[in-house]
Amino acid sequence: MNILEVKNVSKEFGKQKVVNQVSFSILEGSIVGLLGPNGAGKTTMIRLLNGVIDPTDGSIEVLGLDPKLNGEKIREISGIVTESASLYHEMSAWDNLKFFAKIYRTHDDKRIEYLLKQFDMWEHKDKLVGTFSTGMKKRIALAKALLHKPKLLFLDEPTNGLDPEGIQMVIKYLERVNKEEKVTILICSHVLHQLEHICDTFLFINDGTIIEQGNRKELEEKYLQEVVVQMETNLVDAKIFDFNGKRIGKNQVEFKLPSKDAITPLLQKILENHWVHTCKIINNDLESLYFKIRGETHE
Repeated sequence: MNILEVKNVSKEFGKQKVVNQVSFSILEGSIVGLLGPNGAGKTTMIRLLNGVIDPTDGSIEVLGLDPKLNGEKIREISGIVTESASLYHEMSAWDNLKFFAKIYRTHDDKRIEYLLKQFDMWEHKDKLVGTFSTGMKKRIALAKALLHKPKLLFLDEPTNGLDPEGIQMVIKYLERVNKEEKVTILICSHVLHQLEHICDTFLFINDGTIIEQGNRKELEEKYLQEVVVQMETNLVDAKIFDFNGKRIGKNQVEFKLPSKDAITPLLQKILENHWVHTCKIINNDLESLYFKIRGETHE
């Protein structure tokens, strides 16, 4: 069942078209990445979905509602985390969540306690938010967005400003929220590699247009015509050319193959007389696929 439907949506500011004929749908319970460079139209899309701004053309349905007519209702039953945490720095974490819970008209101390513990912030509940690190503020912002048990969560650049450990923690929390609270999540980001293992589906946006969409398998099948594989092996130089490979370092060999299906037969041949310690495809990561897609759609 689709929780969100976007059909031929465009948005113009004056003479500038920021979103152009965008169409996509999101399945209930999924995690979807809206990915593209800064200025691609991601934040504008979030604002359209929340009913903060109206589309110039096209139609949007979120949780069965039209954001143009029912924006306030959509914002009541969805959650949003923007790049800025939007918290009160002079208040404690507990008081922030209590304040926003009252605004949502869902004040429940047990819910606040549960979320603080879920995001590993219980021991910091009485500290001022202004003293928190960027990562800690992000966690409180996520807790704030989940106070009213939303069905849909919009995240705009949720990992910006975080160190690698903070990024991994946020990803872990999002996976937990999706699984345990059945929250559908739309994540906007320009940092593709951070999200490639958490999202079920990807929407690639560039210059306000969705240039491609699909899950990882679908994108690989469509755009990965050649697989580049690197191996750590003792295959000697004289033999490399028998397998159409090239040496790229000590015991490091690279092969270009027509598909993933060619990897197993290649390994079987090499292992008849040599060892292989590692074997890795290096051109099927999300970033590589994005640039492949972007290159082909701009031809």
